[in-house]
Amino acid sequence: MNKKCHDKPESKDKRKSLRNNLTSAEAFLWSHLSSKQLKGRKFRRQHGINNYIVDFYCASENLVIELDGEVHMNATAKEYDSKRTKHLESLSLNVLRFENKMVFENLKSVLMEIEAHFDS
Repeated sequence: MNKKCHDKPESKDKRKSLRNNLTSAEAFLWSHLSSKQLKGRKFRRQHGINNYIVDFYCASENLVIELDGEVHMNATAKEYDSKRTKHLESLSLNVLRFENKMVFENLKSVLMEIEAHFDS
């Protein structure tokens, strides 16, 4: 993937703000993904890809992880999320979506599903 589509300078302030204001689900999952805790893979949080900012990104696995809270549960948001996912997949990225509730209630299965998308 073209490096120019990652972390565009014009989204730097927005990405920084999002990193400093993680949702509780993002903070909880990040506490298990940061510092290469999951099978030695490096994840970035609030990473810019083209005009989107994804919740988590693992470059070595071409993997995007998105967490969905209540704001994602209406028809307009679902349509936007679908368009966004299709765009990211067109860049040869795998996109995994989890509801916030699942992160809190079934963390082990969330982490196992993420691992299942690792190539090696």
